[in-house]
Amino acid sequence: MSKYTDSAKELLEKVGGSENISVVTHCATRMRFVLADPSKADVDAIENIDIVKGTFTQAGQFQVIIGNEVASFYNEFTKIAGVGDTSKEEAKDAAKQNMNIVQRLVAHLADIFTPIIPALVVGGLILGFRNVIGDIDFDTNVDGLQSLADSSQFWTGLYNFLWLIGEAIFHFLPVAITWSISRKMGTTQVLGIILGITLVSPQLLNAYGVAGAEEIPVWDFGFAQIEMIGYQAQVIPAILAGFVLAYLEIWLRKVIPQVVSMIFVPFFALIPAVLVAHIVLGPIGWEIGSWISNVVYDGLTSGIGWLFAAVFGFAYAPLVITGLHHMTNAIDLQLMSEFDGTNLWPMIALSNIAQGSAVVAMIYLNRKDKKEQQVSVPAAISCYLGVTEPALFGINLRYLFPFIAGMTGSAIAAVVSVSSGVMANSIGVGGIPGILSIQVPHMLMFTVAMLIAIVVPFILTVILSRTKMGKDAYERLGKTR
Repeated sequence: MSKYTDSAKELLEKVGGSENISVVTHCATRMRFVLADPSKADVDAIENIDIVKGTFTQAGQFQVIIGNEVASFYNEFTKIAGVGDTSKEEAKDAAKQNMNIVQRLVAHLADIFTPIIPALVVGGLILGFRNVIGDIDFDTNVDGLQSLADSSQFWTGLYNFLWLIGEAIFHFLPVAITWSISRKMGTTQVLGIILGITLVSPQLLNAYGVAGAEEIPVWDFGFAQIEMIGYQAQVIPAILAGFVLAYLEIWLRKVIPQVVSMIFVPFFALIPAVLVAHIVLGPIGWEIGSWISNVVYDGLTSGIGWLFAAVFGFAYAPLVITGLHHMTNAIDLQLMSEFDGTNLWPMIALSNIAQGSAVVAMIYLNRKDKKEQQVSVPAAISCYLGVTEPALFGINLRYLFPFIAGMTGSAIAAVVSVSSGVMANSIGVGGIPGILSIQVPHMLMFTVAMLIAIVVPFILTVILSRTKMGKDAYERLGKTR
C-alpha cells in the first residue's frame, strides 16, 4: 500500500466518486478535475485532507493543490479511482462544457496564443539583448561613450544577426497565428502556414511602409484591382483570415466526397480564404486593430493616463483569475505594430512582481509552517518569473489580504510606470526579468516601479495580517498566528 493510498481514497470520496469525474489530469503542483457535477465536491472536507494545500476552480476545472508530490499522488489516485490517463488538451476540451459563452471565447483566444507564447518570450529577450548591445552607451576609452555595436565589428554583427530572429517572430507573426488557429480547429496546419505567408509575402508592400508610400501596388484583374498590402505584425487580420480558412475547410470536408477531398478541399479552401483575407478581412482587421491600439495608447498617454494605469494595475490579477488576461496579448502585439513598443506590457510585469512580493510576505509570516512553504516558496519564484497562477490560487486568494496588497502595490507601480512614459519593445519574460524588454531610456523608471511593486505589497501584507481581515483569514483556514 502506498503512502498516498488513504489520502487518495478520501479525495476520491470527497469529489463525488469515480462516476463524478469526467476528466482528471495534473500539472506541476495541482490535480485538475473536470467534474460531471461540481456541486458534489465537498470543498471544505477536501481542504482538510493532509496532503491537500488548497483548492480553486478556474476555466471549468476544479483544481486541488498537492505540491511537488503531485505526480506520484496522481498515479495512486487514478489507480484507485479507475480513471484513465488524460492529456491536458482533453481536459481543457471537457472543461469548456462547464463554461459560459464569454469564458469559452476567452478560452479559444488563449488556445490561439498559448502555443505562440514561447516564441514571443524568446523574441522579447532578443530585443532586450539588442537593447543592451545597440542602445546603451558605454565608456569604451576610444571615442568616449559608444554602444557595443558602435565599438566593435563583432557586436555590430551580433546586433544585426539577432534581428534575423526578432523579425521572424514579430514581423512574420501572422504565420504563427494562422498556423495556431488551424492547429486548434483540427484543420490542415500547412494550409494555415501558407495562408499566413500570403499575408506577409515579400511581394507585398510592407505594412510599415504603407503610411509613407507614394503609390500602393495592385493586382489588376481588369474588372477590379486589389491593393498589394502586407500585414506584417498584424494580429486581428491574421485571426480573421485563419478562422475563415478553418471553417471553409471544415465545411468543404462535409460536402466534397472523400475520394477526391485531398485535391479539392485544399484548393477550394485556400484560394477563397486568401482572396477574402486581402479584399475584405485584412483592411477591416487593420482598422479594428488600429482603433483598439489607439484607444489603449491614447488612454495611457492622456491627462488621465494615471487613472487608466491605476485601474489596470489593480484589476490585472483578477483578470488572470478569470482568464481574461489572455486578451492583453493581442493588444500588446497590436500596440507594438502601431507604435514600435507597448506601454501596457510593463504594467503586466509589475503586477506579476507585486503578487510575488505578497507571497514573500506570507512566507515571512508563516515561516514556521513547513507544509505551506512547499507551495509558497515555488509560487513566489514562479511569480517573479512571470507565472502568477500558483501564487494567486495557492496562497493569495486563500488568505485574500495578500491578494489585495498585491493589487494595491501593482496599481501604484503601474501609475509610476505610465506617468513616466515607460515603454517596452515587446512582450517578454514576465516579472523581474521583464526589465530586459524595456526600452533603454525607460529602464531607470521601470526599476523604480519594480522596487515599488516589491516593497509596497510586502509591507501592506504584513500590516493587513494584523488587522481583522488577516485574523479572519487565519480563522477561516483553521490556522493560528
